[in-house]
Amino acid sequence: MSFIDYYKILGINKDASEADIKKAYRKLARQHHPDLNPNDKEAQQKFQQLNEANEVLSDPEKRKKYDEYGENWMHAEEIEKMKRQHGQSPNGGENPFDSGGQAWSEAYSGNFDESQFSDFFSNLFGGAQSGFRNRGSSRNQFRGQDLNAELQLNLHQVYTTHKQELNVNGKNIRITIPAGIADGQTIKLKSYGSPGINGGPAGDLYISIHLNNSSIFSRKGDDLYKTEKLDLYTAVLGGEKTIETFDGKVKLKIKPGTQNGTQVKLKGKGFPVYKKENHFGDLYVTYQVELPTSLSEKEKELFNQLKNLK
Repeated sequence: MSFIDYYKILGINKDASEADIKKAYRKLARQHHPDLNPNDKEAQQKFQQLNEANEVLSDPEKRKKYDEYGENWMHAEEIEKMKRQHGQSPNGGENPFDSGGQAWSEAYSGNFDESQFSDFFSNLFGGAQSGFRNRGSSRNQFRGQDLNAELQLNLHQVYTTHKQELNVNGKNIRITIPAGIADGQTIKLKSYGSPGINGGPAGDLYISIHLNNSSIFSRKGDDLYKTEKLDLYTAVLGGEKTIETFDGKVKLKIKPGTQNGTQVKLKGKGFPVYKKENHFGDLYVTYQVELPTSLSEKEKELFNQLKNLK
């Protein structure tokens, strides 16, 4: 029978607060809960250790006694006896080890008996008769685990609101994808995660959206960007040019003397604004003026004439 480090079992420091103890316990208890690990004796043993550690450290009086004697626990009874002989009440006249029903607050559906207390615990705290009760019938609830899934879409798909179906853990789920959703954005479906334990609430499902862009547009927020080639003659003399937008073609007027790299904005021709019906970003078009190649002798002569006019 050796000393048991309850702090180590819960993975916390000795100065841990009550909130720290509760958080650590609930996290580990869920991980090793027998209902989540059927027929796993190691998980069941770990679960029992966690409950024992929580029973001691979550109770101020038990924790005080545990911290006071520590590895000298074998002499605890002797020291307590000496205190009583000198008229000192070791526990203030009350039974500090009666947890008032807190013990094994995360009990599972199996039965629990006194033999599941460690010898160390029984020696230091007196076993089940010190206020512990058989709480095997207690079925405290655990919330189910959250689940994560990914959905691959392309940019054209999320230009309009539409339905998508995906399979999560063998279950088909049909969801609505709002127009304008962004790459990396997450959709939360409440109670679509793993079922709870002992009637507890189900967890949630988080779906991460990943967008593939094979279009001629780049997207920044709600705005779209594209480069449009412009021949030299139209750039110099001006004219009209039909270009593709995300939802169709438009005809643009080109001003005479348009320079390479000139950018124009088409208001409302960008991407839909997420969850704002009939609201759109803008489309920015950058002109890339192309110089003529493979000039004929006549064309070269004309360019020389233009050059000499200066």
